[in-house]
Amino acid sequence: MKGIICFALVFTFSTSVFAAALSGTVHFSGTAPAPQRVDMNADPTCASAHTEPVYADDVVVNSNNTLKNVFVYVKTGLEGKTFETPPNLVVLDQKGCKYEPHVFGIQVNQPLEIRNSDPTLHNVHGMPKETKEFNLGMPIQGMKLTRKFDKPEIMVKFKCDVHPWMNTYAGVLPHSYYSVTTAEGKYEIKDLPAGNYVIETWHEKYGTQTQEVSVEEAGEQTLDFTYAP
Repeated sequence: MKGIICFALVFTFSTSVFAAALSGTVHFSGTAPAPQRVDMNADPTCASAHTEPVYADDVVVNSNNTLKNVFVYVKTGLEGKTFETPPNLVVLDQKGCKYEPHVFGIQVNQPLEIRNSDPTLHNVHGMPKETKEFNLGMPIQGMKLTRKFDKPEIMVKFKCDVHPWMNTYAGVLPHSYYSVTTAEGKYEIKDLPAGNYVIETWHEKYGTQTQEVSVEEAGEQTLDFTYAP
């Protein structure tokens, strides 16, 4: 009797193979406002941390007439879908008496690690409207605290009551389909399932814009926005 040997081949496909990529540029039209210099002299530790002038991050027009720090995210089109919470930390640092980054995204229940890299007192005053407000003193250099948001919100403001020029904003979402424009005004949202979406942009001073877009499986779609003062 001859033996029969069977070979089973199993293929596993990642959903990212079939997902789309959405990217684009947020342009700025018109005359860029003059950068506003930040006066840190109230705290000598802050002032001595910089050898060059420091400017506010609320309006940053890049050299190619694009906008930095614009939050871009999928507003509608993912209803009925559930997404796993990423275990990795999102880091918000206080460095040189500035928040880094100035605008960021985080998923619901994803851990946010807040750091104090400065040898001076900071406090992190988070002001969400959908979850409980918090105000945490951080007097020690190297100190770390962790917080989470259990509900979506666009946007959550943070400030430091000790240093009034310090602020930052977080977009809290039930999914990870978001981006923040770079020093070239670019954004990219990867691994987006095929479908029809409303994409919204948020800027600290210039508000929100929305556009509709359709993306296909494994496709690459471009969607640009333009703000004016």
